[in-house]
Amino acid sequence: MLTSISPFGERARASRWWLTTTAYVLSSALGGTAVGLLAALLGTLVPERWRWSGAGFGLAALLLVVGLLLDLGVGGARLPSWRRQVDEAWIGRYRGWVVGVGFGAQLGLGVVTIVTSSTTYAVLVLAALGGTPWAGALLGLVFGLVRALPLVGMAGVHSREQLWAVLRRVELGARAAEVVARVGLSTGAAALVWTAMGGVS
Repeated sequence: MLTSISPFGERARASRWWLTTTAYVLSSALGGTAVGLLAALLGTLVPERWRWSGAGFGLAALLLVVGLLLDLGVGGARLPSWRRQVDEAWIGRYRGWVVGVGFGAQLGLGVVTIVTSSTTYAVLVLAALGGTPWAGALLGLVFGLVRALPLVGMAGVHSREQLWAVLRRVELGARAAEVVARVGLSTGAAALVWTAMGGVS
């Protein structure tokens, strides 16, 4: 998708990259906010005294650890996921801002396309654990905005050479992001275990 939605590609389709990207970022942010809010609202169905108990924190930590193990492919297991992706046939068929809204909303929701990292599920688990709508919405907003960052990084790409240079940097950055995600999952799980063992009730 990154190779298609760039100033270079959008110019070839007589579209404005800044408009497509703005629509994409805003829709991704709204999609993330919506899914975080929904997870938090579902969390309210579980009594707070249990969610905020040692057992509740322990279960959340266990889910994060399971997600980490699935990311690592331990035992050949794979992360559960849809097998669908955004429809790239939209590009060129619809106006740029329509593509931006459609792609951004789907990727911001996180769980309606291929899930490549358990951090997506971790966001939902933590939003549900909190069970506070505003906090869940804020967590989802940050998630949606972070998901949109790679496309923003395409600014200034006006030739094939610049496009491939950016894609090489994205590929290198993806490996670093993978490490950061795994460290984040490990740290989050450890913090939840520590809290659970502290006798939170």
